[in-house]
Amino acid sequence: MRKEKTVDFHIKWAWHSISKMYNGFAARFDMTMATSYVLLNIDMEKGTPATKIGPSLGMEPRSMVRMLKTMEEKGLIYREVDDHDKRFVRIVLTPKGKEKRELARDGVIGFNNLIRQKVPLEKLVIFFDVMQSIKAIVEEESQKLKSESTGNQDLADQGE
Repeated sequence: MRKEKTVDFHIKWAWHSISKMYNGFAARFDMTMATSYVLLNIDMEKGTPATKIGPSLGMEPRSMVRMLKTMEEKGLIYREVDDHDKRFVRIVLTPKGKEKRELARDGVIGFNNLIRQKVPLEKLVIFFDVMQSIKAIVEEESQKLKSESTGNQDLADQGE
């Protein structure tokens, strides 16, 4: 099968193109797409627990820690430790972080408005439906792989 005929090729190609476009937009404001997504996932008023940000973006904990450290150094966020439980840390936007968050939000809204102007609603409805189906299939297959992996580990443990 040629790569151009696979579903994952088109998803990856589209995401790569979108990512490049967002990074170009973000660079004009001394940001990256990844930084922008983190800013967009922090509650403007109350902040967000550090442990909730990474999973919502699919980021590994180590990458998230590095990114938050860089964002703190740039004055975009600060960490607020809970008075009752010192292990609980909330990430809060600084005024500069709120300003950059709005720029990132404008970029996302602008792109989505452009898509909605150029792609008929009927096609977008079908696109979202297909993407939901793909997501469900991926989750189902991931669970199977996880179960098989756990089962194989159980067998390996029994052999010891």
